[in-house]
Amino acid sequence: MEVAKVLHMNGGVGDASYANNSFVQQKLICLTKPLREEAIKSLYCGTLPRRLAMADLGCSSGQHALIVVSDFIKTVEKLCLELNHKSPEYKVFFNDLPGNDFNNIFKSLDSFKQKLCEEMESGIGPCYFFGAPGSFYGRIFSNQSVHFIHSSYSLQWLSKVPECIDNNKSNIYLGRTSPSNVVRAYYEQYQRDFSLFLKCRAEELVEGGRMILTIMGRRSDDPSSKDGCYIWEIMATALNDMVLQGIIKEEQLDTFNIPFYTPSPSEVKLEVLKEGSFAINCLEVSVVHWSAWDEWSVLDFESESGYNLTQSMRAVAESMLVSHFGEAIIDELFSRYQEILADRMSKEKTKFINVTILLTRKP
Repeated sequence: MEVAKVLHMNGGVGDASYANNSFVQQKLICLTKPLREEAIKSLYCGTLPRRLAMADLGCSSGQHALIVVSDFIKTVEKLCLELNHKSPEYKVFFNDLPGNDFNNIFKSLDSFKQKLCEEMESGIGPCYFFGAPGSFYGRIFSNQSVHFIHSSYSLQWLSKVPECIDNNKSNIYLGRTSPSNVVRAYYEQYQRDFSLFLKCRAEELVEGGRMILTIMGRRSDDPSSKDGCYIWEIMATALNDMVLQGIIKEEQLDTFNIPFYTPSPSEVKLEVLKEGSFAINCLEVSVVHWSAWDEWSVLDFESESGYNLTQSMRAVAESMLVSHFGEAIIDELFSRYQEILADRMSKEKTKFINVTILLTRKP
């Protein structure tokens, strides 16, 4: 699987689009708002820049990037009023892999800017918006050109599927039956990727620049534990059932693995300390229940349990599944997936674990 070519969230604004099926991502952005505001205030008051550049890495095609941009500009403008400073000039970069539906963001920019100006009666500084397609496991921006970097629910995606995991039978990610070499391969790929990410961002951020990252993670020290792998184990169950019924070939399933890793807080901290370019200001863990999809959904609460989460997982994983298995099995797969999800959610408290870290670029 060539991740940079295959991986992208479903574009557009249809029923299976990421834009309409990312309720937990919205909730996380709301949860991390106080920490972002703290970081932005500290950044501005410490440097008082005339020009501010921010970037959202893994922006996808929904409104999340615009929520973060709005919060960023509002926070700075309120500080300017308090300090009697002239508004700075803003540069905003939206980054994701080339297959991302950037147009979904760009089409809404005019209405976004108009709404922002209306909300900030005192006005805002000039704003310039740019697309920056490419993998964040490499350089994206010029040296010391960005002041603030945000990324939410993107860094759990690896740059590639780990090598030498052919014996990960019946799994599509780490699971309780994954051999130790598979667990080790996933962790080592995560280490290489996250270390490279930090190195690249250290070159791009100005001295004293801030970076806030939220990653789908786990509490357990065991990479194959349930709290980091359960959502993919359920999909693997649906795929295995389709193998037993002859809908999918066994060798197809055995050669499909997700380029994904859910790190623990200690693993995130270790890589930051090893790379050495950043000071850790805050490291925290949050929980979002799978039912958050139903809480945020525009559908009524009588809708079938698991539907919203199924639609969200389809928006996230469909591009990879189609690339490997073909389009013909997709509707059947997610119908089965929804049935299993509904059953599990009715019997246990299912949740996502999230690791958020706030970093400052060292001198």
